Amino acid sequence: MPTSFIKRISSLRGMSRSSGFAFRVPFVRKIDWNSVISECKNWCMHPMNMALLVWFIFVAAGVLLLLLLMTGALNGIITKSSLRKRWIEITNQILNALFTIICLYQHPRLCHHLMQVIRWHSTDSSELRKIYCKNGGSAGPKERVHVAFVIALFHITCIAQYIYCSLFWGFSLKRRPDWAVNLCMGIGLGAPIIAGLYMIYGPLGKKYTMPDPKLDDDLESQVLQSDQKLILTRPVWIGGLFNFWDDLTVACSSLFCTCCVFGWNMERLGFGNMYVHIFTFLLLCMAPFWVFNVSALMINDEALRYSVGITGILLSFLGLLYGGYWRSQMRKRFGLPGNPFCCGYAGLSDFVRWLFCSPCALAQEVRTGNFYEVEEGGLCLKGKKEEEEMKPVLAPLERERSAVTVPVEPVLIQIAECGLSEKN
Repeated sequence: MPTSFIKRISSLRGMSRSSGFAFRVPFVRKIDWNSVISECKNWCMHPMNMALLVWFIFVAAGVLLLLLLMTGALNGIITKSSLRKRWIEITNQILNALFTIICLYQHPRLCHHLMQVIRWHSTDSSELRKIYCKNGGSAGPKERVHVAFVIALFHITCIAQYIYCSLFWGFSLKRRPDWAVNLCMGIGLGAPIIAGLYMIYGPLGKKYTMPDPKLDDDLESQVLQSDQKLILTRPVWIGGLFNFWDDLTVACSSLFCTCCVFGWNMERLGFGNMYVHIFTFLLLCMAPFWVFNVSALMINDEALRYSVGITGILLSFLGLLYGGYWRSQMRKRFGLPGNPFCCGYAGLSDFVRWLFCSPCALAQEVRTGNFYEVEEGGLCLKGKKEEEEMKPVLAPLERERSAVTVPVEPVLIQIAECGLSEKN
């Protein structure tokens, strides 16, 4: 199946008109550049893809500089051998920080996938098929083993990078063991390549049709909800951006425990696992600061050391854009109104709200989630029942309710009095 930006050419116009017919070439296609640009814009809107694009630009520049230094192309500019070695060490430290950052960003998601492989419920297997199997189909009766093998290779990649990073941070250039550096580099490069080839040409890349699928033991997907609720077509945000006085509990929780409340709110709204959101948000906001500043301590040049440290601070501050992206996704999925006060773009306004006033934006999202109820990808009004009115503001998620003890109300048993005759 061709993609949306590939179109067929039914005929060629370069033929001579004197021939009287049009020569058709059915397999020739042309590229629709408008669709290509649109796909690239949608891809870049995801914060992780933004980080990946910026990361790739920095890595490409660092690798190019390292190649120029090692091949001697810059010997005319940097004449001293000791100075060239210093710049090679600086470039290696920067590349080491960049690769460590990208591993830290991906590791929470990989840990969640490892937990899903161990648990392997119906929802876990279907979600992992979409990521690791071809076209989201099954990979045969041993697909759990194949998926676990690929996930293990990605975990080995991250661990090898962490050891590689510790070697650069713990040893100087003269005391650093070359065999350990080369071993970690080889494992870090070879493991993802093997995983990628296994996903394409291995059992995960072949479409397998289950002959007789069995019924799943998970009964949650088989339960039909009897209460039909009216889904709102035009829901609104509950309270303004700065109306945190409407609910002080939510406001304080959003201010002092932003990452935890954000992950909890995203999971109950149906945007993924809570713990993956929490750790990803923490890493986006904290990992660049620590990795870049620790790497800067190993750089002897004072101006470059401060530049690397400031870069880590700026990247940590930009980690708040992660919340802005999911606010935009929440607004689009549920049809919430947007406020295009930034250059006429509602999506840009969502990013700005989180960038400069993240606790207020999160409190507004939590208040909206408390007021409505998610049903079939939309928002609907909650019922006015006494047990819902007594429900706490930050209630446990559905999967956590089994661990909560529900108080049992005393039951009044009325015993009828029976007339008993006494024997004299």
